Amino acid sequence: MTAETAVALPALVLVLTASLWAVTIAGAQLRCVDAARAGARAAARGEAAEEVSRAVLRLAPEGASVSIRTGADTTRVEVIATVRPPFRSPLPPVRLRAAAVSATEPGVLAPSTADTGETRPPGRGEDLAPPRPGARE
Repeated sequence: MTAETAVALPALVLVLTASLWAVTIAGAQLRCVDAARAGARAAARGEAAEEVSRAVLRLAPEGASVSIRTGADTTRVEVIATVRPPFRSPLPPVRLRAAAVSATEPGVLAPSTADTGETRPPGRGEDLAPPRPGARE
């Protein structure tokens, strides 16, 4: 019985250590995803980049980095974090990455071109104008 316990106990400790490490990684990944989502929503609403970065870093795991790209159509926030085991072990650190994209609210950024978005085929003129309410076709 003692010999069996001596063989099984190290294996049990190894499995428990790997399981705790997997749970730690999963929790850190969820924090990265939540931070990226919250940052994308805030940046898409037009909040200042410094405020968004501070909010994301509060939600993300310690030592994370944030990348914010705001465009006329979409806003993308990416969070990258390296997670190390909280206990002394031979397990390697893991690099996590999460990104979130949100539609940029109207008026946050002016479109990059002066075009209003209306296009008309050449030579068709006013026949593409929408009908007036109550007018017969």
